[in-house]
Amino acid sequence: MAINRTPVLKRCRSLGLDPTYLGIDKKSKRQPRNSRRKISEYGQQLREKQKAKFIYGVLEKPFRAYYEKADRMKGQTGENLLGLLECRLDNVVFRCAWARTRKEARQMVDHKFVTVNGKVVNIPSYIVKPGDVVEIKEAKKSTQRMKDIADAVAGRTVPAWIEASENLQATIKEVPTRDLIDIPVDEMMIVELYSK
Repeated sequence: MAINRTPVLKRCRSLGLDPTYLGIDKKSKRQPRNSRRKISEYGQQLREKQKAKFIYGVLEKPFRAYYEKADRMKGQTGENLLGLLECRLDNVVFRCAWARTRKEARQMVDHKFVTVNGKVVNIPSYIVKPGDVVEIKEAKKSTQRMKDIADAVAGRTVPAWIEASENLQATIKEVPTRDLIDIPVDEMMIVELYSK
């Protein structure tokens, strides 16, 4: 399995991205270089794709598969793509404020902390559907790790498309539309890049 080992703050700085979208509170002290070179249209499209891949922790081959699936769906391809990425199980765990970062959410799913409709699912790319009940396993709810996470993410809000309760249980109300997704990515540029 391929793993992206790029330093997070360095990658955020190169993409012009705020680390808070990944759940990281640190700020880089380095100043960005003032480049006078104009970025081409292709360069802008590529940067938007790299931002989306980096935020959701998806590599090129699965990202391409998400694009092709979104292209076959009804509606706008860009919105469908972001909706699919938001409905990944690791992203839902992060959005429910059960993990500090997206990488930690992925690890929790890998380590069988999470159940979907009462069954343990350890696949981070599992797509949840409206009506699914996502929950942290009973045995894991009272662990020190979950208490530490709850203290660390106390101020984070859960998006409107997820109905979360206090006992680490959430219900997916709907597939999120573009206005409910708060990431700074221009999905139309990604569609233009892949449709060439």
